[in-house]
Amino acid sequence: MNLTVRVFLLGFFFLVTGTAGHAACTMSVTNVTFGPYDVFVSTPVDSDSGTVYVNCTQDVSAATVTISASSTTGRFNPRGMKLATGSDVLNYNIYTSSARAAIWGDGTSGTSTVRLRRPPGRPAPWVASQIMYGRIPASQNVSAGAYSDHVTVTVMP
Repeated sequence: MNLTVRVFLLGFFFLVTGTAGHAACTMSVTNVTFGPYDVFVSTPVDSDSGTVYVNCTQDVSAATVTISASSTTGRFNPRGMKLATGSDVLNYNIYTSSARAAIWGDGTSGTSTVRLRRPPGRPAPWVASQIMYGRIPASQNVSAGAYSDHVTVTVMP
């Protein structure tokens, strides 16, 4: 049995101190999308498809990127995707690196944040990006169907 799952990541930007109406950093996000999930396979399903893009002005040397807890479970670990036509929840998470050792969150509950820095020698304004590394743990007994979750990505200089 194969399941197709998607995690929808909603991007927001922060208005920071300075001239009213001008953001020091803005961002955009591409969704983390997982391929088919087979409940009988004993290996996790990984995804490297989501990316956070940050664009900052010259007066910002770094920006911290956080990701909220799951809107489905209200937790960072595990986050959960809900079945579109039922009540099943498929656990997953988003990590800061391909090693998938540190859960990307807001720095609380054992999670880590990502700090993007202005590239050396790069004149302002600057742009940086970070891949979101997703994983669905193996051997979850869930119904077939489409699963999704919503999390909020925030950038703060």
